[in-house]
Amino acid sequence: MKEQEIYKFSKEYAKKAGFALNKNKKQLSYVIKGLKKNEDKYGFRFCPCRIVTGNFEEDRIIVCPCIYHKQEIKDQGHCLCNLFFDKDYEKKFGAVKTKELESWVNKSLAAKAKKDNASFVLDRFEAQRPQCFFGYSGICCKNCNMGPCRITPRAATGVCGATADVIAARNLLRTISAGACCHVEHARENALTLLKVGEGKTKAYSVKDKEKLNQIEKKLGKKSKNLNETAVNVALEAFEDFRRQHGVFHRSEGSYLNWLKINAPNYLQELWKKIDILPENADIETTRSMHATTMGNDTDPRSLLLQCLKLGLVDGYAGLRMATDMQDILFGTPHLIKAEANLGTLKTDFVNIAMHGHIPLLSEKILEWSKKLEKEALKQGAKGINIVGVCCTGNELTERHGIALTAHTVQSELVLVTGAVEAMIVDAQCIYPSLAAVASCYHTKLITTMIAKMPGALHIPFKIEDADKIAEKIVKIAIDNFKNRNKAKVLIPKEKTELYSGFSVEQIIEALGKLNKKEPLNPLVDNIKSGNIKGIVAIIGCRNPKLRGKKFAETLIKELLKENILVVTTGCIAHASAQEGLMKPEAVKYCGNKLKAVLEAIGKANDLPSLPPVLHMGSCVDNSRIINLVSEISNYTKIPISKLPIAASAPELVTEKAVSIGTNALAHGIAVHINPPLWIAGAPWVTKVLTKDLEKITGGKVLNGESPKEAAKAIIEHIENKRKELKI
Repeated sequence: MKEQEIYKFSKEYAKKAGFALNKNKKQLSYVIKGLKKNEDKYGFRFCPCRIVTGNFEEDRIIVCPCIYHKQEIKDQGHCLCNLFFDKDYEKKFGAVKTKELESWVNKSLAAKAKKDNASFVLDRFEAQRPQCFFGYSGICCKNCNMGPCRITPRAATGVCGATADVIAARNLLRTISAGACCHVEHARENALTLLKVGEGKTKAYSVKDKEKLNQIEKKLGKKSKNLNETAVNVALEAFEDFRRQHGVFHRSEGSYLNWLKINAPNYLQELWKKIDILPENADIETTRSMHATTMGNDTDPRSLLLQCLKLGLVDGYAGLRMATDMQDILFGTPHLIKAEANLGTLKTDFVNIAMHGHIPLLSEKILEWSKKLEKEALKQGAKGINIVGVCCTGNELTERHGIALTAHTVQSELVLVTGAVEAMIVDAQCIYPSLAAVASCYHTKLITTMIAKMPGALHIPFKIEDADKIAEKIVKIAIDNFKNRNKAKVLIPKEKTELYSGFSVEQIIEALGKLNKKEPLNPLVDNIKSGNIKGIVAIIGCRNPKLRGKKFAETLIKELLKENILVVTTGCIAHASAQEGLMKPEAVKYCGNKLKAVLEAIGKANDLPSLPPVLHMGSCVDNSRIINLVSEISNYTKIPISKLPIAASAPELVTEKAVSIGTNALAHGIAVHINPPLWIAGAPWVTKVLTKDLEKITGGKVLNGESPKEAAKAIIEHIENKRKELKI
């Protein structure tokens, strides 16, 4: 073809596909010339912006229009080559270029990071574009060395015969299994700590919530003579959930998870038994899922998806619920507390110690020793020690102690870029490998303590028995490092805002009890029935750099509040909500009049101008509090969870853990909005089951919505349908 013919072909294709050609004639001409050059050299119009290997079987996917272009136009408004554009590019994407950092980072710190040669997550994301189309679709498999295989119109199955639906279902099960393992390990660490407290093998920890410990023991059907014996009994019952083997050890162990048995509504336990997804023990189920998904094993997509639900329950009870219960027992159940959020919570003349990760066993001790060693900091010329929280460790410290929610995961590098942090201590999960390289640009000591080891960091192994010694050592390292701070490299942003935290189920019931002491849930239920509260939505999960500039979570929350929908939140979305000012009484300005009136009434009964419209319920594992809350409402109303006007959303999905949390919600009958979408688009049967058919089994389903307004529309429609079904 001549250049004019290539231009004509591209123009006709763009019109037919609903796209537009690049309006920049110079850029357009450059791409056309590149296509012509490749056609002359290779015989095909290969994308000029991609590498041609010379192997047509590999290169056929980059013949223009390439296999990637539709997803790229959807994500960024144009294909990688800048040939095809979204026809509404200026309207949809034009503003993003100038505001792309608004919801993620402080612009001054972003510029400073570049100046200091400190790597930043958004730069690395740009370098990864375009991301793999087959990965997006969930139709690539590398579970054996006959592959990697990918499904195309030419190759409908992998070498072993696995179809797109099999591959996508296996990939999904492996993802959920990995996510469940994270929370199960978290819970196990806490259960082991409680056991050692009861046995007197550690003095670093003690039982802070005796009432909750006793309640759980009673649920488990046990009775003890004293507090230590109670702690041991509860811990051993927890460990049954990691070792149960068909009654081999004790016939009394039962056949499925203790934490599920004592917490899940009975009608759901009957349903889960009927469809055979009650988990025997946490470890055996994750092992089985890995076995099932290896080459030559389970290739029934239905069976694989049922195992996904089973792993969701493992995550929900042997992971989330157990971890939360143990932490409440050891550190106290959260109650209403005031705090601050954002990077401005770092302090210029203080020793700043940032706690990052998820497991609060060490962070609690760091906080304790920071108070004990305050005088040591003063000797070094500091005004004191300032502990701040990053990611979910931040949520844990905030909900119990009012420690600042300084940064979510995507901002974790910028905490270091401030140049004002003496030490960042990390434990497990959501910790970028880049932190060691960024820390090396400053005086900051990056200290790893648990499973998240990394080259370039100082590793100090954490042991329960030595918790005090380790915490003391780390705080002293931070204090000694204060003198090494380079004041010329310090830039602490001014942005910060207040928030209210500590909304455990116990705190919510206590707050409602000020209106009705005898039946505290009655005011909430009555306002849902009357429509003053249209429904409840949990907005949970991570922050995703793919969605920069969109303020996806914040915008979605405001859309829901406007419709009189109460929002509860956890994880890094809680950080985002706090930074947006959505967790303080004044945020009722975003609510519809009906919801606003309810929140003000509850607030005044609790000595606040208003209850915040977004309730901070804690860290990732505290998603168990959300399931607990809706279970309490279900038990009180005698209405199944699947029929209540509730929903959940992971609007900026990132981790495998988030997928397992969402699957737990699906198993409970909750509709879950997920964005970016799960990697199942290339598997039509799996997609249909999760978005439609599952509703007939558990009552849950996956909702789609790739913009805040689309997501809000889908969630609101779901809630309104539930209200119609209940005739309220």
